[in-house]
Amino acid sequence: MSPALETLLLPFSQGEIAVPPRALFLGAEPHPDLVSWPQVTGWQPLKPLADAWEKAGLPRTDAPAGTWPLVLLLPGKSKDETLAAFARAHDLLESGGTLVVSMANTAGAQRFEKELEKATGKVATLSKHKCRAFHAVKDGSWDEAVLAGWRALGTPREVDGFLVEAGVFSADHVDPGSALLAAHLPRNLRGTVADLGAGWGYLAKAVADTNPAVKAVHLYEADARALDCARKNLGEGNFEYHWHDVAAGVPGKYEVIVSNPPFHTGQATDVLLGKTFLGAAAAALRTGGRLLMVANRQLPYEPELEALGLVWRKPVEDSTYKVIFAEKRMTMRSEGGRRGR
Repeated sequence: MSPALETLLLPFSQGEIAVPPRALFLGAEPHPDLVSWPQVTGWQPLKPLADAWEKAGLPRTDAPAGTWPLVLLLPGKSKDETLAAFARAHDLLESGGTLVVSMANTAGAQRFEKELEKATGKVATLSKHKCRAFHAVKDGSWDEAVLAGWRALGTPREVDGFLVEAGVFSADHVDPGSALLAAHLPRNLRGTVADLGAGWGYLAKAVADTNPAVKAVHLYEADARALDCARKNLGEGNFEYHWHDVAAGVPGKYEVIVSNPPFHTGQATDVLLGKTFLGAAAAALRTGGRLLMVANRQLPYEPELEALGLVWRKPVEDSTYKVIFAEKRMTMRSEGGRRGR
């Protein structure tokens, strides 16, 4: 359970704010105290957290609407995403309703509290668990010019011809690692391809554009916002979209898998997450199938590929990234999963 979530609920446990008959939670994460609330509906675009919310027996929405007496907010990582979320929360509040935000100090909690105060004129704060919870009432005096600027940050922007939304991975530019892999993709791919951690569709489009023999590309992405962007960018046709937590495994078998595996959980580096992606990819490859991936040079993925029984080679690398091609050979066990020559 995150310290920011614990801090978010302190104004209620300490009696500063009364629990209303219903509430909306943006960036929802389950907490035992919420089960006793009359009604709290959660919005959560990240599949693992959305699943955890539903497993706790709490109602979830994919598209928050209407107005609410209370909006709780655990913001994301980026400045644009956070400020856009402030405006969205304001618009979802009924007159006289309360917005409560919680953030870790290391995520810029004090700075964002001051940003919210620019619009509201007054913010109440408490600090604990190295986090800050701050709240304001929608009293009709919020600065509409500030809110309008924040709303604009939440509208889709264009990146190299793709529509992208604030808060998703690489929202301001094409990821250089993905670009390196796209530039070195084989041109002889066939069958059905899976893109694990597909984001807003950059690699999936590169595969389809350079490999006419590919029948379909299945995009697996845990962030519903990024997947919605991919759907807008690629359309239907030979693309299938799956809101899915790859770390939980991938259904089906594939001739080819492409991936730029994530290696962050929240703001922390999490190499295990990337290794989990490799395990899911290896399990989903058909015999003779290929994994085409890119990663930061320092990440220790080669031993993991060998442990999974894949034969790998590194066709290209630069000062920051490495492209790795791995294969699931029929004779891989007799070869001991050693690096291909």
